[in-house]
Amino acid sequence: MAEIEESQAQRDAIAVDRTKGDFKYEENYAFDAGIGLSAKVVDYISNVKGEDAWITEFRQKALKIFTDLPMPTHWATEDLKNINFDEIRYYLSKGQKPSRTWEEVPDDVKETFERLGIPEAERKFLAGVEAQFDSEAVYSRMKDEMSKLGVIFCGPTEGLRDHPEIFRKWFGKVIPSGDNKFAALNSAVFSGGSFIYIPKGVKVAQPLQAYFRINAENFGQFERTLIIADEGSEVTYMEGCTAPKFETATLHSAVVELVALKGAKIQYITVQNWSANVFNLVTKRGVAEEDAEVRWIDCNIGSRLTMKYPGVVLRGKRARGEVLSIALANDGQHQDTGAKMIHAADDTSSNIIAKSISVGAGRSTYRGLVHIPKTLRNCKNNTECDALLINEHSRTDTYPAISVRGQKNSVQHEASVSKVSAEQIFYMMQRGLTEGEAMSLAVNGFVNDLVKEFPMEYSVELKRLIELQMEGSVG
Repeated sequence: MAEIEESQAQRDAIAVDRTKGDFKYEENYAFDAGIGLSAKVVDYISNVKGEDAWITEFRQKALKIFTDLPMPTHWATEDLKNINFDEIRYYLSKGQKPSRTWEEVPDDVKETFERLGIPEAERKFLAGVEAQFDSEAVYSRMKDEMSKLGVIFCGPTEGLRDHPEIFRKWFGKVIPSGDNKFAALNSAVFSGGSFIYIPKGVKVAQPLQAYFRINAENFGQFERTLIIADEGSEVTYMEGCTAPKFETATLHSAVVELVALKGAKIQYITVQNWSANVFNLVTKRGVAEEDAEVRWIDCNIGSRLTMKYPGVVLRGKRARGEVLSIALANDGQHQDTGAKMIHAADDTSSNIIAKSISVGAGRSTYRGLVHIPKTLRNCKNNTECDALLINEHSRTDTYPAISVRGQKNSVQHEASVSKVSAEQIFYMMQRGLTEGEAMSLAVNGFVNDLVKEFPMEYSVELKRLIELQMEGSVG
């Protein structure tokens, strides 16, 4: 009995606030583009930001591409038809300049991010942090020692204005506007996000972090991130995402471009916990030059629909690419995730490890692409897809597309689907756990090898999020 009471006390000590992320404040915006998408809305966004003519032209061309492209049909779900682009608000902002000190942030926004733990996280272990509220960053700060090393960490508006010689060279080059319909939409109305440049040989020991918060109803968030790691440099970037629960659909459509030059390393970590009304449609891609490495670590929890396939173009000899992903789909949710590895040089290697959990009537889908053309030699890929079904109503699908030609190239693919063992649950219940606690422990064990890849702060939060998602999943 004493052991049971002690166990309960330990669980209470690490209990998660169930309302974390599910709150909002009344809207009071200085800049509002209104409802619906048009050339006037695009011009409004560009004018508010004071952008150069070439950026406005870039946006308008992207709008035409978006209008001309049909809604994707080769993707996995008809749920995309439920997005009404004429009812979305494309730009909302309380102000244009992000605060450099926490005291300058508006009180309601400050309370939002304090509840989410952003200032505390910054003080503990981050080299720099940016917090975005709806369309714009409200807070951006980097440690002085990073600035002295020449590291740039700001938003794309500041990047375009203050560092055009670096930014413009790669902006829209890794992911062009015509890549897909939602990349075109982002290119037309992008606002917020991060621009990071790491100079040659600089290794940023502590992570840089951005946090994206949707507060408004019927809103679309379209941040754009560009990270350039110059030769021999290293950086880890982490992003977190939340939104409160609304009855209406909310759209999140980001574009992320990574450029790892010769011998550079970029690690990009995402933990999302969107509410169940969010359409999360994201395009993420990196380019790895000679001896460079691009590594995506991705956790997808929440949202109504997530479609996200981080990719790496292995453009230089001995370049390396890796995607480690976790997806959890609960009732009414579809996690359509995966990875793309494009080998474009000899001696390149790639690794994909994807784990998914389907709970209740949730659906998870793995969609992967590995391409090695016949002109290449000594390329290697490893792909592992493991799915866990919690009950008879959950669903999982796997759609790997592997194209390998040429000589001395090596590819291996492994996939498995399993259910939580009734014997395992029974055994844990005999040791004092409830059925729900036993199920949560089994799921965390299933993803534990990937969770260990996350920084400590994130891995603890991730395990807690999984515990909350598993409540009520049995019976």
